[in-house]
Amino acid sequence: MTRPSNLAARTGSGSARHRKTAVFGWLAFVALAVLAGQLVPQGELTGSEQLLGAPAQAQRILDENGWEEPASEMVLVQRTDDVGDATATAALTDLVAVLEDTPEVANVASPLDGAPLVSADGRSALVTFDIRGSPDTAGDRIGPIQVAVATVADRHDDVRVEQFGGTSAEVALDAALDADFQRAEYLSIPIILAVLMLTFGALVAAVLPLVFALTAFVGALGLLSFASQIWHVDGTTQTVMLLIGLAVGVDYSLFYLKREREERARGRSAADALDVAAATSGRSVLISGITVIVAMAGMFLTGFSVFTGVAVGTILVVATSVVGSLTVLPALMSWLGDRIEKGRVPFTGRRRRAPGQGRFWPAVLGVVLRRPLVAAVVSGGLLIGLAVPAFGLTLRNEGIADLPQDLPVIATYERIAEAFPGGSDPAEVVVAADDVTAPDVQDAIADLRTEALATGVMFEPITVETNEGGTVAVVSVPLAGDGEEQASRDALGTLAEDVVPTTIGAVDGVTAVTAGNTALSIAFEDLVAERTPWVFGFVLVLAFLLLLVSFRSVVVALTALTLNLLSVAAAYGALVLVFQHGWGGDLIGLEATGAIVNWIPLFLFVILFGLSMDYHVFILSRIREARDRGESTSQAIASGITRSAGTVTSAAMIMVFVFLCFVALSMTSMKQIGLGLALAVLLDATLVRAVLLPAVMRLLGEANWYLPRWLGWLPTMAHDVEPAAAPSIPVQATGPRTPGGVPEMVATE
Repeated sequence: MTRPSNLAARTGSGSARHRKTAVFGWLAFVALAVLAGQLVPQGELTGSEQLLGAPAQAQRILDENGWEEPASEMVLVQRTDDVGDATATAALTDLVAVLEDTPEVANVASPLDGAPLVSADGRSALVTFDIRGSPDTAGDRIGPIQVAVATVADRHDDVRVEQFGGTSAEVALDAALDADFQRAEYLSIPIILAVLMLTFGALVAAVLPLVFALTAFVGALGLLSFASQIWHVDGTTQTVMLLIGLAVGVDYSLFYLKREREERARGRSAADALDVAAATSGRSVLISGITVIVAMAGMFLTGFSVFTGVAVGTILVVATSVVGSLTVLPALMSWLGDRIEKGRVPFTGRRRRAPGQGRFWPAVLGVVLRRPLVAAVVSGGLLIGLAVPAFGLTLRNEGIADLPQDLPVIATYERIAEAFPGGSDPAEVVVAADDVTAPDVQDAIADLRTEALATGVMFEPITVETNEGGTVAVVSVPLAGDGEEQASRDALGTLAEDVVPTTIGAVDGVTAVTAGNTALSIAFEDLVAERTPWVFGFVLVLAFLLLLVSFRSVVVALTALTLNLLSVAAAYGALVLVFQHGWGGDLIGLEATGAIVNWIPLFLFVILFGLSMDYHVFILSRIREARDRGESTSQAIASGITRSAGTVTSAAMIMVFVFLCFVALSMTSMKQIGLGLALAVLLDATLVRAVLLPAVMRLLGEANWYLPRWLGWLPTMAHDVEPAAAPSIPVQATGPRTPGGVPEMVATE
């Protein structure tokens, strides 16, 4: 056969003919990447990089002044109405004595020494303290403190004695989330393997994509150590890399393997079949990978370091998967040859078959193509109907309600928040001056306390901490509400716009910045509102140009973008129905949360847009292939979609099951990501690609290939390959013709 000349074909063919170099080169790359990851520490986000707006400014002030926030904890001592004050006081006295005798504890404060740490109803008291040493390693020293508090609680079982703080919460959450993610990983890998075994009917063919995806992820993780020296990252990045790395790595392998097996079943030699797979599926992988990278690059426009870090990690794992798909994957396939079908799975078929022999998708497609207008109206109407609730999308910052609610530490937090409104998550006023201990500054801080309490939406305990140099002070001010509701936002506005400017802000030479989680939530929402149109525009324009160049059709590019946006909108609508209105919430162990976590819609858009383009490019390439062979548009649609439907379905099922594993996690944000991705991929691979796409293309007819004359200079990229002149495996025509008019072929073995 004539060797195809596109980049993917040349790379794949070269790798197959120099397979030792390709395989050992890949193994060396992965090994060196792992070694580099061990030697080069990953650049982690600084405190100010994780923040935005005024909170980021406040953190920079603290960093510049050498501020080190101590690891602070609190213990709630709470009695019921039928327990006397004397009993609660005895427990409180015992607790303070035990804490002061604990070596790891410093700076104990309680109502016994006059601190304003008693609730309005008198039933609850707080004891606050710091953990000695660096706050970064406080988790290593908190164990004896927790044992001491638990001992006091056991001695006073008629009074509630419970500990809460940043360190104790982090220790409990890390343990719960580690168990969550381990469970997701243990579930996802067997599920992927099971679907692949059903798809290929052979153990070797099923294991190859999974091993490839995991090695690509490991290699990309090593590269991240270098990239993170420029773009700092946090722990979220690695989780997203694993999620996307498994999805694209397995999908790319699946596209490649299925096409190679198809060509072998048609009678091509092993070398020719691999060349065809490289020229067609390899090219689709290249285009799809570039599209995912373009989509993720849009995150750079947000200007938010957390998003930038996620984008860098995702780009690395996708780029690594693409390079591996074009190099080591064809080399391994060349080496394995027909041994790739070793370990046959019973009842999954004994022969390699060309696509088009299944009955389900041809039957569906036959109905769609006979009644394209009806199919387009019904499927489009269903997607639009599902997307309509997205207009009621409500956003909120990720907070305590999104954490595992069955943890004791979360229950303690809620009891503290109820007894001391805003005390567990206060606003902070960062005050910087040459000397914050000067009388005029101290008087202004005292005035701030007085005026804050006079508003009725700010409460005790208002605390003040000062650094050793006396150049910065942090005033903690509890706000009304839970930190996220409108009452908290209104209280923050009063503090930042009325109280601070007329007190500490009126002193010459003093800088006062209002921060805290409520302020961060507002700053993030402002950023999203400002930058989202730019991200959407960037992704859509570049994706359009990429599709235009790849398929030389304005209509095909616009159709692809429209259908992708419809899939994303339907996913948004589904999230609103489940998480805001509670539809089906019992099935995923969650009640209605009233809003969607504010970073998820933008994150879902770039991820879904990139992933759904995988299927679209793969299907369009098969349609264009048939078109380049001289088939009419309707024949090309029928044969292209019929031949790709099985592969797309298998790939989609893998993604759906992997994403659904994340619905089983405890955090609400992970449930929202998992469900949004799973539903969107499922809709995209079935309703959109198998019904709406062929219906729309059938209605458009020859207009699908419209390209204005003034764009005639665009390069022509061949989608078809010259058929083999003399197949090395004899074939026989069996059964009816496919919808594209091509006789179904079965390899005789």
